[in-house]
Amino acid sequence: MKMRCIVLLVLSAISFTAMSSGDSAAGKQKSVRCASCHGMEGKKPRLASLNLTGKDASYLEQALQAYKKGERKGGQAEVMRAYVLGLSDKDLSDLAAYYSGLPEP
Repeated sequence: MKMRCIVLLVLSAISFTAMSSGDSAAGKQKSVRCASCHGMEGKKPRLASLNLTGKDASYLEQALQAYKKGERKGGQAEVMRAYVLGLSDKDLSDLAAYYSGLPEP
């Protein structure tokens, strides 16, 4: 049982590392669709939106994938799903790379 937990932790770490391979420059171009809620550089203009700047790329990519698959519920999840549903995995990776590279507010 202990070995199984260790193996799962190692595999999880590997998958997080593999996910964060986006192109920041391409992500900046694709971020225009995010600006109305998250601001031009990922800094929320409204209280209801999350700041995206400086967040871990793996976390952002995983969150975007979860929205796309409908795994996140509540709050603005359905709005987010509508925005990301038409994006490719590469698009999501690029967006994550862009926002993670911006300095935190």
